[in-house]
Amino acid sequence: MAKILIVDDSRVSRRMLRGILTKAGHEVIGEADNGQEGYEKFIELDPDIVTMDITMPVLDGLGALEKIMELNSEANIIMVTAAGQKEKMVEAIKHGAIEFIQKPFNPDQITTAIEHLMP
Repeated sequence: MAKILIVDDSRVSRRMLRGILTKAGHEVIGEADNGQEGYEKFIELDPDIVTMDITMPVLDGLGALEKIMELNSEANIIMVTAAGQKEKMVEAIKHGAIEFIQKPFNPDQITTAIEHLMP
């Protein structure tokens, strides 16, 4: 079981991810609706895995990814992307993202990505 932080500005997306993850036996220890809040909750909660949307207000997912990786280069971050964001996916890989989940969510894809990161 992983302790997971969900960072996404869409309440619907957060709710869907929470449902999929808890059904798979993981613990969602926190949620954030922008990258800055996600960064702060990462420091506060020390999750095993973070799911991070790319397009968000205040600080986008790429900015939050960079800040988290500066703080902890071993952080496990799964980027959540909308279709057509290939350039941003490449940039996220360069900054340390481990996996990608594309919206709309596929529960099997999410659980498989999480399992790849489990010790």
